[in-house]
Amino acid sequence: QVRLVESGGGSVQAGGSLKLECVASGYSKSPYCMVWVRQAPGKQREAVAGIAPSAVGTRYADSVKGRFVVSRDRATNTMYLQMDRLTPEDTAMYYCTASPIPCINYMGSTNQQWWGQGTQVTVTS
Repeated sequence: QVRLVESGGGSVQAGGSLKLECVASGYSKSPYCMVWVRQAPGKQREAVAGIAPSAVGTRYADSVKGRFVVSRDRATNTMYLQMDRLTPEDTAMYYCTASPIPCINYMGSTNQQWWGQGTQVTVTS
């Protein structure tokens, strides 16, 4: 069982930046992919950014390409999401998720095995 704990959410004006952090703990039989999934009120969940165990392979939703950067510190089992040029459309609950490899099954998916409790991001105009 892998436990995920997010932090770093908050309220920011449009054009601003936030950095989310997710610390993973616990045991997994195999390496796991980590994916940031967000859900806004009344909208479907969206896998915004994913990263492979090696921290080399990444995948972004078109809606965040060029504005968000996902990274992963293997030494501390921490995943980050640097979010720049935020817009009100980025307002959502952001969840840290993870699933065992192969990552090709999970990088763009909202169907993840492990979930954190979420951190709220609110962007005001």
